[in-house]
Amino acid sequence: MSDNTFETQEEKLARIKRELCNVPTLPGVYLWKNKEGEVLYVGKAKQLRARMRQYVNFQDERAKIPLLVEQIDSFEYIVVSNEHESLVLEKNLINEHEPFYNADFKDDKSYPFIAITKGDVFPAIKYTREKHRNDTRYFGPYTDSRAARRLVDISRRVVPLCSASCAEWRSLNRRLHKFLDKKTKVSEDVCETQYKEFLASTADARPCFDAHVGLGPGACCGHITPEKYRENVHAIERFLAGQRTEFIDNLESEMREAAADLDFERAARTKDRIDTIRSLNDKQHAVSSHNLDADVFGFYREETIAGVHALIVREGRIINSNEFILNRGSDVFDSDLQHNFLLRYYDATESIPHEVILRDMPEDSDVMEGWLSEKLASAHGAKVHFFSPKRGEKLALIEMAETNAKHTLMRYKVRTNYDDKRINTALLQLESALALDAPPMRIECFDISTIHGSYTVASMVVFTGGKPDKNQYRRFKIKTPLDEANDFLSMQEVVSRRYSARRMADKRFGSKPDLVILDGGKPQLSAAIQMFEEMGIDDIPLVGLAKRDEELFVPWQDSGPVVLPGGSASLYLVKQVRDEAHRFAITFHRELRGKGMTASILDDVAGLGPVRKKALLKHFKSFRNLRSASLEDIKEAGVLPGEVAEELYLVLTQYNVQS
Repeated sequence: MSDNTFETQEEKLARIKRELCNVPTLPGVYLWKNKEGEVLYVGKAKQLRARMRQYVNFQDERAKIPLLVEQIDSFEYIVVSNEHESLVLEKNLINEHEPFYNADFKDDKSYPFIAITKGDVFPAIKYTREKHRNDTRYFGPYTDSRAARRLVDISRRVVPLCSASCAEWRSLNRRLHKFLDKKTKVSEDVCETQYKEFLASTADARPCFDAHVGLGPGACCGHITPEKYRENVHAIERFLAGQRTEFIDNLESEMREAAADLDFERAARTKDRIDTIRSLNDKQHAVSSHNLDADVFGFYREETIAGVHALIVREGRIINSNEFILNRGSDVFDSDLQHNFLLRYYDATESIPHEVILRDMPEDSDVMEGWLSEKLASAHGAKVHFFSPKRGEKLALIEMAETNAKHTLMRYKVRTNYDDKRINTALLQLESALALDAPPMRIECFDISTIHGSYTVASMVVFTGGKPDKNQYRRFKIKTPLDEANDFLSMQEVVSRRYSARRMADKRFGSKPDLVILDGGKPQLSAAIQMFEEMGIDDIPLVGLAKRDEELFVPWQDSGPVVLPGGSASLYLVKQVRDEAHRFAITFHRELRGKGMTASILDDVAGLGPVRKKALLKHFKSFRNLRSASLEDIKEAGVLPGEVAEELYLVLTQYNVQS
């Protein structure tokens, strides 16, 4: 807890800067804390002092930094030997403290895994959401629980293995632990002699149902030794890791041997396993012409939330895909979002690929490659590499993952009514931040679009209940004569026209707004305030939205603009309203400018009056088609005499060259 209760913001920053002088210039991990001692953010650095100074000197361009710095009161740091250690420590501290400014999974549910209980004498396979244990190997995560359960069944049909849900296996496991020496903790310590002694001591051993149907190897009734069972465990681990081609080759050889020995029952069982693998491969999309072993990640972000889709590619086929929702999507840069997600994802899984394919390379890709290569622990010395492809099949995979990430986010929003909840939150936040009498259920926003005073237009968009109400949109041609762009006069005109007594009584313009947003900031706000005073209007709240930093200027506050929190639902809504007003205005401006340019060009043609212009444009459907027409096309239209057609073609040719 900080003792600096009465510090101003400037004094606090000066104190922190002095304290940072004592931070070493070594690699490590830093923790920013608030006055209550809560960890706000965890980060790593090659050089602690320089990196931490970037925050308090505002040299970091991320949108969240001003908000973070405003809240920090103290810090801690931990020095490590190298960047690899700092990466691992950063991951552990984020998991421990769950800081607000570090990107996180949106939902708190635990994802399912497929697990093999390596700590047992006869390891079993299971579907689980349990907290990871050191004596168990996990494959996943699988965000589709049905796919995970199905893969457990398929794996046991390919390689018989005991199921952790089997009552006979649990009984066998319990009796084995009682019989064997307490020092024996893993299957490698169990020798065949000990196992035979154990079988002799159990006279009532009987095969389970799975052993009868070929899903289990019969460990419960002594049909398999620990040594042979370990071979099955290693095989199913390779199968779950996606290494399936070798199984077909080995099983085909085994089937031929069984047939040669006239053991047709064994040959038939082996053929069934081959068919199972091939049917699985048929359902899995082949995406690579070579045996690609990679994880491909696609990210799709909206203002306050992000979706991630992971494609798990093994031997050139997508064997699994996972989807995740990340919150606080706008509080972090894309690079931070990606970095924090990869830390969490690969901390939870043991399925490490040889390649990680992303749209953008992580800043610390070399450190993450070292960490993942260590987790891969390849007997052949294989390394993990990050790639950011610019073309080819790997780029197509990224685009596929990004498309699916977008759908992941859309499904989540529909399933959880996310938009409705966010809108309700946004309206309540705006009511509080702007000191309104009630939530702004009807918001009107105005924007001006012009080029040096020509074709000046204004747009009015309406959001009712936080959603676009397009039937209420209106657009205005500015009638005030302008020699140059003048947003002040333009805004005054459109405000006077919209809020005149006649328009306010016109039901086509809807009801009185609860909030009016003027795109542009303080000048536009001043123009509207002056016009409202002349019109005697004092019951419609006005705010000016600055184009830079999305600051809201209000009439009742002279100390500065209202700044909505970065990533907040209210800021997202205000930006959405502003962007829609801008889109609507620029569309109308371009439409008018296009018509004006068309009229002025055709006016240069002698003999081309209003009637002929109308007939000509009716024939060619659009000015664009007329521009691209040949002289013969213009003459064949039958609208113009030959000399006028030739003059028009000459004017259009000159216009096309200039444009």
